[in-house]
Amino acid sequence: MKKIGVLTSGGDAPGMNPAIRAVVRKAIYHNLEVYGIYGGYTGLISGNIKKLELGSVGDIIQRGGTMLQSARCPEFKTKEGQQKGMEQLKAHGIEGLVVIGGDGSYRGAKALTELGYPCVGVPGTIDNDIPGTEFTIGFDTALNTVIDSLDKIRDTATSHERTFIIEVMGRNAGDIALWTGLAGGAETILIPEVGYDMNDIVDKLRKGQERGKKHSIIVVAEGVCSGVELGKQVQEATNFDTRVSVLGHIQRGGSPTAADRVLASRLGARAVELLIAGKGGRAVGIEKNQLVDYDIIEALAREHKLDHDLYKLSMELSI
Repeated sequence: MKKIGVLTSGGDAPGMNPAIRAVVRKAIYHNLEVYGIYGGYTGLISGNIKKLELGSVGDIIQRGGTMLQSARCPEFKTKEGQQKGMEQLKAHGIEGLVVIGGDGSYRGAKALTELGYPCVGVPGTIDNDIPGTEFTIGFDTALNTVIDSLDKIRDTATSHERTFIIEVMGRNAGDIALWTGLAGGAETILIPEVGYDMNDIVDKLRKGQERGKKHSIIVVAEGVCSGVELGKQVQEATNFDTRVSVLGHIQRGGSPTAADRVLASRLGARAVELLIAGKGGRAVGIEKNQLVDYDIIEALAREHKLDHDLYKLSMELSI
């Protein structure tokens, strides 16, 4: 293999740039040419492809977002779109592709794999919802962003004796809500993987008030319900002064943490190693701090599993 490509797709995540940097520099170290595909699968279809050099990825390791830009591409879900992408790869002589992104990005890589093209998936999403890896690139940075906001909200919640609802991202996974709720000392954490009863929420709030508690923090994952609607329900049920903060896309931005930079560097470099070894149709991940790789088609057939022991602990500590 002499030429490989790299693209980022779907929602951006802090750490994508360090992953791109690792792919480019690892490939060049092994005397491969690297081509950046700009704008995700949309850029692949249109041929927005440029050769990358060492200097192309200089001074990006500390930057959030993705220098290759990203986009969602409904056209690539079709056979016609996939064929157009394949034609562009062949036209540029690109023999293998590293795809950095989340679930939708992996599905695009899976489609190319099924067409016989060597792809390696690198998990880049703040949602931490990719099967086969304990952590995804961007998750740790998003946690720190949410924790910073939660700590500041707790200050004002204490000052005004209010109940605050904080809605966080995660799609249909509760990892961001669970980890930040536990780390931030939230009184209640609502996640898609576990049902909730409004009566239980109200009961916990009232018991806290009875023992002199002046404020409460409820963290809700976006996959459960709207934070605004939940806030209305809590206010009506308790008559407590309730406020809502929807953190939104602030969670996807910012300079990646050291943990995300190191993880991205390791996973990006490993993806190149697999392509050099002639192993396409794989996805990389990390388990027990060891790099792993697995069949990308099989990976998408699995379900992401929440750490229920962590959820149990959060319940025990929020009494």
